[in-house]
Parts: sequence; structure tokens; C-alpha cells
Amino acid sequence: MKKFNMANMAQQAKIASRVAAQLTTGQKNTLLNAIAKAIESQSEQIIIANEKDIAAGKDKGLSEAMLDRLLLTNKRISDMSDAIREIVTLTDPVGGVNNLILRPNGIQVGKMRIPLGVIAMIYEARPNVTAEAAALCIKSGNAVILRGGSEAIHSNLALVDCLHRVLKEQGIDENIVAVIPDTNRDVIDQLLKQRETIDLVIPRGGEGLIRYVTEHSQIPVIQHFKGVCHLYIDKFADVKKAVAILVNGKTQKPSACNAFETLLIHQDIVEHFLPLAVTALKEFDVKVHACQQSLSHFSQAQLATEEDYHAEYLAQEIAVKVVDSYQMAIDHINEYTSDHTEVIVSQDTSRTQNFIRQINSSVVMVNASSRFSDGGQLGLGSEIGISTSKLHAYGPMGLSALTTEKFIVLGDGQVRS
Repeated sequence: MKKFNMANMAQQAKIASRVAAQLTTGQKNTLLNAIAKAIESQSEQIIIANEKDIAAGKDKGLSEAMLDRLLLTNKRISDMSDAIREIVTLTDPVGGVNNLILRPNGIQVGKMRIPLGVIAMIYEARPNVTAEAAALCIKSGNAVILRGGSEAIHSNLALVDCLHRVLKEQGIDENIVAVIPDTNRDVIDQLLKQRETIDLVIPRGGEGLIRYVTEHSQIPVIQHFKGVCHLYIDKFADVKKAVAILVNGKTQKPSACNAFETLLIHQDIVEHFLPLAVTALKEFDVKVHACQQSLSHFSQAQLATEEDYHAEYLAQEIAVKVVDSYQMAIDHINEYTSDHTEVIVSQDTSRTQNFIRQINSSVVMVNASSRFSDGGQLGLGSEIGISTSKLHAYGPMGLSALTTEKFIVLGDGQVRS
């Protein structure tokens, strides 16, 4: 068997990216619709490949949660195809011109959206990421190199085989989408050195993976270490709204990075709000790490430590702290934030507007659940990931975040004096 060569794959993707950048919106949409149809028509083969991954995962002792993320069914494959069709409906950002202004000398200056080039995705478990990331990169005019986890290798190769068949049928360079077939960890190190051919790396997974990629990459990295999302209940909060937002943001999907991990409560509303919150959290068996001021309100809470305010539990678990003032809440969030999502519940407009200005996380919300911090919920359609690093993209990343801007200048013979 021929040894895999990472540099060759990256070089082929670079060449293919020039093809991807020139595809029209119509060509891209036709291609994506064909890919969605091909994935559905090849569902039996994809499921057979997925069964190999599931069997290997059970042998390795993967958790039930990990096996569930890995599992593909006819319904999940149909959902995957529907997600690709949704991307077809999204506005193509490539070629859009913004802020065209007329300068005093007669030239016009504007900015045009262009693809980034070659994007490398490093991710874990979910095979649906393979299809959706490929579709987002195609629609935004980029080539993509996909490095999924070893636990999903058969599923990912089966999916990319579908994509390559469609690309060949339409006469388009199949290297626009590439899946790394080698599951050895040292391939990631090789990938992260391809700075001449790869323009951006997006790691998607646990904090350990993100830190490893960030520390070893020679290529710009979109970072999302963890989601320590705060909910601040202000003294002017509507208590009914506050309880509903707490329950939804903490319990609807606690494993999500946009779930609440810390609850801050203004001391003036503790006696009114906390008994209701205690009852609501108890219904969902939420484990509580409470500060000294709030501990007595809970029957089974643990005393919160410094580590609890840094924690991303990703479970039915939350840290609770009573704050003496609005400013103390701001100071706590700024100290412990992961720059993901922060929420204030208050009926005082001046407070909420100040909160929006003073908190610079990627998503800041007023009187709404943190679970809306998601590409689809924010109107972006599918997202390729979440950025908590202040590069060209910040927060959930949709199509536009997979592009950049170039200056364009329109003249009529002007020369500089």
C-alpha cells in the first residue's frame, strides 16, 4: 500500500482551491444538491462502513455517549442531506462588494468577499461534520482537508467517496474535498506544518485537541477552547423569565458548549429568585456547587471552589455565586469568561445596554437562553465551528466567516501625483 503523503494532499488541495474559487453560485448549488442526493442513495454502503466504526469503538471501550455521536442511521443520513440542502438556500458571500466609496480623485474603492483558500478541519467523532464541513467549504469557494477522529475513519471515507463520485461526474477537481486516510497521530503534526498550502486550521472537539493544535500549528488557528457561559440574574430581573432561561440554558442540552456553567445572582433578588431556581434545578437532578452565601438554600449542594468557576461541566452541573452588585457580576464574568456566551436577565434597559457594552464575549444576550448561541439559531444556517479567538471571525462561523475581503479599486486613468 502506498504511504500517505500529507504534503502532496495539501498541494493538490491548493491547486483545487483555485477551481473552487471560480465556481459560480449556480455550479456550487447544483453540486451540493447532487451530493445530498448521492449521500442518500449510498446510505446502505455508508451505514455498513459506520457499523465497522461502531464495532471497533465498542472493542476500544468508547462511552455510550461517544458511540451515539458516532452512530449513523437512515434518519441521521437524511438529516445530513437536508443540512446540505439548507446550505444551498443560503446566500453565497463570494463576490459581494461592500462599502464602495468615491474618492476625491475619482477612483472608487470597495471590498470584495473572496474565499480563504484551503481550510483544514480537525475534529472528533461525528461523521456528519465531514459532510457539512465539506458543503460549507464548497459553498464558500474553498477547498477543504478533513481529518476526523480514528474512531470514524470508515464512515468518513465512505462519505468522501460519495462526494468524489459527484465531483468526477460534474468534471470538477475532486481534491476540493479530501479526507486524510491515515489515522496516525503524527499526521496531525505534518498537517500543521503545511503553511505554504493551507490557509486556516479549524479544530473542533475537546479542549485537549484545541490546545494541542494551537501549540503545534504553523498555520493560523480558529480557537474554541471551552464554553464557560454565565447567566447573571440582575436585581431588576423578571423572576419568571429568569427561571425559564436558567432551566433551558442549563438542562436542555447540558453537553453543548452553549449551556450555562455558572449562575450569578444579585444579592437583592436572592430570596425571591433562588427558592424557585432550587426547585427547578432539582427537577433535573442538577448538581450544584454553591458559594457560601447561597449554600444554605440547597439541600445537597457542595461548597464551590475556585476551580468550579473555571469549569466547563458539560453535564447537569452548575456553579452558583451571589454577587453584591452589578459591577461585581461584570468583574466575575470578565475574570472567568471563555469568550463564548454571556447572558443578563434584567428589565432595566440601562443595565442591559451597559452589559452589552462591557462584556466582549463572542455572543452577548439579554433576556434569552444561551442555547440560541448557535449558527442556525442566529440565522447563519449551518456553522463550521465557533471562534472564541478575535481573528476575522468571532462566535459561530457561517459561510461569511469562511471568506475574507480584498480591496478593489475602480479608476478611469487616474495616476498618483
